[in-house]
Amino acid sequence: MSDFYSSILQGVKKPYKQVLNLSSGDPQALSLKPLTFVRQVLAGCLYPTLLHGDTLPADVRQRVQKLLVFCGIYCGVFYKSLGSHLETHGIRKLQHSISDFISRRDGVASDPDNIYITNGSTATLLKLFVPNGSSLQTGVLTPEPSYNGFKFALAAQGALVVPYYLREEQGWAVQLDELHRAVLTAKGYCNLMALYVINPGNPTGHVQTKDSIKDVIRFAAEERLIIMADEVYQSCMIGEGMEFCSYKRALMEMGAPYSNMVELASINSISKGLMGECGLRGGYVELVNFDPSMKQNIFKLFSAMPCASLMGQIALHVMVDPPRPGQPSYPLYTNVRLEGFSLVLTLGVLNSLPAITWQPVMGGMFAFPRVSFSQERGQEPDVMYCLRLLEDEGLCFLPGYELGMTEVSLLKVILDLISIWLDNLLMNVNQVC
Repeated sequence: MSDFYSSILQGVKKPYKQVLNLSSGDPQALSLKPLTFVRQVLAGCLYPTLLHGDTLPADVRQRVQKLLVFCGIYCGVFYKSLGSHLETHGIRKLQHSISDFISRRDGVASDPDNIYITNGSTATLLKLFVPNGSSLQTGVLTPEPSYNGFKFALAAQGALVVPYYLREEQGWAVQLDELHRAVLTAKGYCNLMALYVINPGNPTGHVQTKDSIKDVIRFAAEERLIIMADEVYQSCMIGEGMEFCSYKRALMEMGAPYSNMVELASINSISKGLMGECGLRGGYVELVNFDPSMKQNIFKLFSAMPCASLMGQIALHVMVDPPRPGQPSYPLYTNVRLEGFSLVLTLGVLNSLPAITWQPVMGGMFAFPRVSFSQERGQEPDVMYCLRLLEDEGLCFLPGYELGMTEVSLLKVILDLISIWLDNLLMNVNQVC
């Protein structure tokens, strides 16, 4: 990387005018068009004068009026500022809209009181699940390869990543034997609190089957672990005949005792998927089977934080209640979403390139290809390949090793044990000091 920047500073001409960053999930930075309906609703909420006349479609004006009433902005005579504070846990009517969305999706009832709206659901959840003052650090079973942001959030909260490996030759599917191995690795060195799963996978593109999800739920029940289900790419089903099954739906289908004992936190967001509103920030978490006393702590936690971005909450409302057939905005909304799918599906062209193979992408916005060639210049092949792409084509990719792409071996298991033991030892030393 330093060679690349040095050449730029030295005035070396490149065959491109800009660098395209493909290392993170920011669809709109990669030319994905924002949904017009979202932009029109936001414009109407920010500048209600647009509601007079035909500048905005009729269904947009109706949605804006409803949202302004939800927010307490429209008082029947005048409009207050959209920049005012709202409830710390999110707009109450939006909680009901999210609850309706989940109920339609899963075919089972959702309680609005179990839904919390945030700017960043994962980091907020970890503050609830990671206790302070424990003799052992809290551990969270985390897939490898996986999204780095979660691992950074764990470290910031003082928790440990306990990796379980997704194997390419098994289609990146979650394997029970690997989960059991990870548990054995952590015993005595940390207090396992939760199991983190990403479905559809990031960056693997794998989508769990309902049977696989139920196996994971049984495992979590056996080990008394909270399930943190990152389901932010649920709207991106790419594989033919693929259907998204939420962890909640599978849990409720299993019936008692699982359906009323396994603690589940399901996360969704406008920042990911085909909305791609990374800059607006907005998401929700639904908590299932959590002790009522936990809700008091959640309320205290949310009361100590500012309310979620109001612009994000408005976009979140559109995500869970989009234009419907027969409404003026439906055709354009549908066409822009299809453009998003075509952008994702064009990734398939990589399969035609020599020495590049990958497991079928079933869902999500990422592919995790394997590149086969000889190692050169003393660098790891994935690093070298990404550097060459950057230098020659202006394409910035993320090497697989940065996402935890590591082969499972006895040596790796031993190194995991040593790492957890050292982290725990250092924590105890710091407490003594």
